[in-house]
Amino acid sequence: MELTRARVYFAGICSVIVTVGVARFAYSLLLPIMQEHAGLTESGGGWLATTNFMGYMFGVFLAASIHNLNYKYNFHRAYLILSIVTSIAMVMTTDMFAWAILRFLAGVCASGGFIIASGLILKWLVRNNYRAELGIHFAGAGLSIVITSLLVEVMLIMSADWQQQWLALAVMAVIFAIPAWLWMPHPSRNGQVSITAKDNPPSKAFTLLMMLAYFCSGYGYVVSSTFIVDIVEGVESLQGQGGFAFLLIGLAATPAPLIWDLIARRIGYVKALIAAYILMAIGIILPALNNSLPAVILSVLLFGGTFIACVSLVLTMAGKFYPSNPAKFMGTMTLAYGAAQIIGPVPTGYLAEAYGNYDIGLYVSAAMVMVGVLFLFALLSLERKVLKTNAVKNKRSLIL
Repeated sequence: MELTRARVYFAGICSVIVTVGVARFAYSLLLPIMQEHAGLTESGGGWLATTNFMGYMFGVFLAASIHNLNYKYNFHRAYLILSIVTSIAMVMTTDMFAWAILRFLAGVCASGGFIIASGLILKWLVRNNYRAELGIHFAGAGLSIVITSLLVEVMLIMSADWQQQWLALAVMAVIFAIPAWLWMPHPSRNGQVSITAKDNPPSKAFTLLMMLAYFCSGYGYVVSSTFIVDIVEGVESLQGQGGFAFLLIGLAATPAPLIWDLIARRIGYVKALIAAYILMAIGIILPALNNSLPAVILSVLLFGGTFIACVSLVLTMAGKFYPSNPAKFMGTMTLAYGAAQIIGPVPTGYLAEAYGNYDIGLYVSAAMVMVGVLFLFALLSLERKVLKTNAVKNKRSLIL
């Protein structure tokens, strides 16, 4: 069983590398290269990022509306293939409309790693009586950034153009798609132990506050993750360091979900999210306050160490609320997260064109994350009231 669990986790990590690393994060790395050599503007880059997130939203909606796990399993396999195909197709045109369609389809694929694979793995863990945590799975997001960053840097050293970069990423996706295809647990063929899972759904007020808080996190995430390479390359003293900055994000993000899982066990998920949000806001705003290399390094480490942890913590909560069908809560939360990702890039791109830098966009992004902190404090207050009410009820029942 331990070998099987290792294979399941490895399949999940490889799935994230293909459907998120290549289909989503690689675009951030190639954005300045495409701007320099393919005629892509800042606003155009923002629009392409938005279409990618629109695709992600559609993928999340599709995953949430499908209740047959066999269908989800097959969709996951289709997304692995589509991630590769859309990467190859990026080199065949420089038409913005065609690129927008491809980024939309790649966004749909990203939901395969974040939502469908997460749900299949979480379901497998619950049924086999393992701790319902997704830290190891989401470590794949950070690892995908590291791997894609290293590949892009190697290709740049080899003087590869933007088209060759996309092709190299597609080849890498093929390699990692193989274990993701073979070892992702099939919902009806994984030898799971039959365990009755009892759902413990949160209140409507809790769900609403969590959605609002997660929306704010999504806005903060999308601005930095989309434009961080371009932000760094735009600073004269840091030109050529964009890929290094993105690599540091990946290095920080790889162990972050596991670390935040441990923190959440000790202080609770909502308190852990509050701490992560505050640190992420600091990481987002630092380049606007100080664009020196040490400040940028601290910024990307804080951002990398928190953004994927927020996703991991929230989606792990899904397994605790709905162990019988974690995708239910996952879909609801991710729709809020994805909505922010659609909204964020376009105004940020226009602000960058208008002011010549991303500072205003970063201020807005950090402010949104801090608004999310306020929602989380309200959530914490609500959680304490519920616990207090339950304690009073239990005390009365014992007296009676």
